[in-house]
Amino acid sequence: MRRLMFVLILFALPGLVFAAKNLEVYSIDVEGGQATLFVSPSGESMLVDTGWGGFDKRDANRIAAAAKAAGVKKIDYLVITHYHSDHVGGILQLAEKMPIHNFVDHGASVEQNQQGKVLFNTYLEYRDKGNHIEVKPGDTVPIKGIEVKVLSAAGKVIDAPLPGAGQPNPECASFQMKDPDPSENAQSVGMLIAYGSFRMVDLGDLTWNKEKDLVCPVNKIGTVDLYLVSHHGMNMSGSPQLVHALHPKVALMNNGPRKGGSPEVWQTIHDSPGLQDLWQLHFAVAGGKDHNSADTVIANLDETNTCEGRWIRVDAQKDGSFKLYNSRNKFEQAYK
Repeated sequence: MRRLMFVLILFALPGLVFAAKNLEVYSIDVEGGQATLFVSPSGESMLVDTGWGGFDKRDANRIAAAAKAAGVKKIDYLVITHYHSDHVGGILQLAEKMPIHNFVDHGASVEQNQQGKVLFNTYLEYRDKGNHIEVKPGDTVPIKGIEVKVLSAAGKVIDAPLPGAGQPNPECASFQMKDPDPSENAQSVGMLIAYGSFRMVDLGDLTWNKEKDLVCPVNKIGTVDLYLVSHHGMNMSGSPQLVHALHPKVALMNNGPRKGGSPEVWQTIHDSPGLQDLWQLHFAVAGGKDHNSADTVIANLDETNTCEGRWIRVDAQKDGSFKLYNSRNKFEQAYK
């Protein structure tokens, strides 16, 4: 009788059944911006950035469609990595479609030009309606079921290596600094997302010189299973010192057809020791045949005006195994 009652309770409470799922990550196509939806095994959700505004609510509609596919009706935590239009521009239109409970960011914007002020003030209008969490390196985002460790924020990075990390990085000897970046990119909230043995890193648009502070002279992050390619694959980020230190099994690039996916960054990732696959949200026009992955692992092959906005889903298990799924052609690849 008790066993029967337990089974009936499971069917009566879908949330309990949902909680048995693995971690799901949806890399949503917002045409060279970012919108990455995490669905924890606990059932809570975390969205990293909102894509662009305008375009007849294109990006908000794509986020809402991915959320529906994931069974998500609200955003428990919205992380805004930094205040650029391709990351925070869609906040107004997204807030019209679903409730947002917690707003996570690095604090005030460093860009005081007119566009920067408008973007930040529009974000504040909606942030003030929910709970605000300002993070610094070393903090965690309190989503249940997964661990989200903040690696960078407001131009600073973690002081000490994470547990198991701290190995010297021999490639640092050849690191070449670039001009200082005074923009919001260098302020990006970067995170390590872990579910059991599975580890994934998302550094937003953190730029070249700030990446160095995470992996030189020692690697403070350690290795990861999945690398969400920094800055959409633009050559202002993604140094060999960072990518090779992370030693990812798989990389996932949220590029657009004509934004990101630069040939030199693609080649750096492609040549990373131990890399098995590089997935892309778009075929990068500038890369041509030599600097794009096989069509099977690219979600969108067409230019923006005919693009259907296909997403790539990651399903990660607690033992560290995971798989990626291409919503365009239903191609799926598992990684141990």
